Amino acid sequence: MPKSHPDSVTDHLRRIEVVTDAALAHLEVERLLEEILERVRELLTADTATALLLDSSGQHLVTTASSGMEEAVRQGARVRLGEGFAGRIATTREPLVLNHVDETTVVNPILWHRGIRSLAGIPLIADGELLGVLHVGSITECQFDDTDVEFLRVAGDRVAMVTRNRLTGSGHAAALSLQRTLLPGTLPEIPGLDMAARYAPGEAGGASGDWYDVFRLPSGWLCATIGDVVGRGLDAATVMARLRTAARSYALDSADPAEVLTKLDRHIRHFEPNMMATVSYAMWEPSLGRMHLSLAGHLTPVMAPENAPAELPDIPVDPPVGAGTVPRPRRTTVVDVAPGTTVLFYTDGLVERRHRPLDDGLALLRDVVESGPAEPLCSNVMLRLVGTDPTDDDIALLAIRRHPAAVQPELTLTLDAVPESLAEVRAALRRWLPTVGATDDDLDDVLVVIGEAGANVVEHAYGPAGGRFELRLTASDGLLEGTVRDHGNWRPARGTNRGRGTQLMQQLSDELRIDHDDEGTTVYLRRSLGNRS
Repeated sequence: MPKSHPDSVTDHLRRIEVVTDAALAHLEVERLLEEILERVRELLTADTATALLLDSSGQHLVTTASSGMEEAVRQGARVRLGEGFAGRIATTREPLVLNHVDETTVVNPILWHRGIRSLAGIPLIADGELLGVLHVGSITECQFDDTDVEFLRVAGDRVAMVTRNRLTGSGHAAALSLQRTLLPGTLPEIPGLDMAARYAPGEAGGASGDWYDVFRLPSGWLCATIGDVVGRGLDAATVMARLRTAARSYALDSADPAEVLTKLDRHIRHFEPNMMATVSYAMWEPSLGRMHLSLAGHLTPVMAPENAPAELPDIPVDPPVGAGTVPRPRRTTVVDVAPGTTVLFYTDGLVERRHRPLDDGLALLRDVVESGPAEPLCSNVMLRLVGTDPTDDDIALLAIRRHPAAVQPELTLTLDAVPESLAEVRAALRRWLPTVGATDDDLDDVLVVIGEAGANVVEHAYGPAGGRFELRLTASDGLLEGTVRDHGNWRPARGTNRGRGTQLMQQLSDELRIDHDDEGTTVYLRRSLGNRS
């Protein structure tokens, strides 16, 4: 048992205070945490001491510093609140001791790969605000006792206080805060897709220009971008922030990734003339069956089809944005994305090493990547390609997997009654209808029927306060049935040319009925799929 620390908590606190208040006053937050964790590890004779800080979304804990398990920092290990050992501590805000460590009790595979047998952890709280979690681990058969937990708790109070002060007290911290804020804490939930990401800082410390982003457009298309601004520090992080915002803005006006990158190139040449960045920009069609991709000096993503080896597709690479004159128009490549396929985007820090040629790093990555759930894939990629080796450069990683083909007999959506929701409905129908046997003609007709029903809700069902509507469809034995339901006050069509949408809906359906009552309006739809007689 870890009993070799001093006999009294008072002695412990005196030693911790010396570390936090004097000896490390000149250090930035990551180095400060590393030094404090080293002292905590020594005082408890533990094998590891690790600090995880809450990310900008408040939904994940990110491994920020460690003594004895530095690979967790290098791999950007993260845990969702409520999951695993650290996630439970953050949610309950209570200390926790765990004497059985494996994949059934912790979600971070590094812990069981390191052979950790027992863990003790406490929440990091400053002035009532949760900052993260501090935990220690042992690879021997031991149990942390109440005295260990009490020492860890009081030490954690000191760690939380100095961490909060340092995070708000320097330009270096400002750059890190900017970067953490701009990297998505949570990725959007897209029906039919599974996504996960990682960000891991290099050994040089400080902020960098690596970023990733995923967002939806009003048209129903999905955009994913990953990039790397040349340089480090606040300047690189600031340019990264501007490019990320600019890319989102240009995406609203263009359905062509090459055009977005062309505009981004003009942006950086005019506003950031001394900067340069590599960027990979992809757009998924609403059906998710095809990806449109343009590369500006960036490494090609890895694609792993279901039950097949991963590959680096042959995609042309244009110059980075901001890299001098572009000799020809930028190019977009359209790539088929079959059900079950995983697409992995990454920055060069993942595959480039001083001791390893780039081609060898890419070959290793291709061997490691396989289609499967995105979260464990990211963990495995970081474990295999980063491991315990220090990295000079930062790493950003984004995995997007299209769900394997499976017949889902029911589609259910609940949406706000606003025009933007109609694009989401169309995208969902394009993904779902082909899986239940709909032909192209079926798809076109049902899109019109549901689109008209949804448009009627948006226009007629609610006043300025707004509301919501539900779409429910089922398919069985070649028959599609369903409803579009709102809870507003229906108003009849006005004007001599109104009401034709209802006639069209009836023509494209085998049966269509519209019922009104005190609780709203329901459109009932029935239509056969396949070859209609």
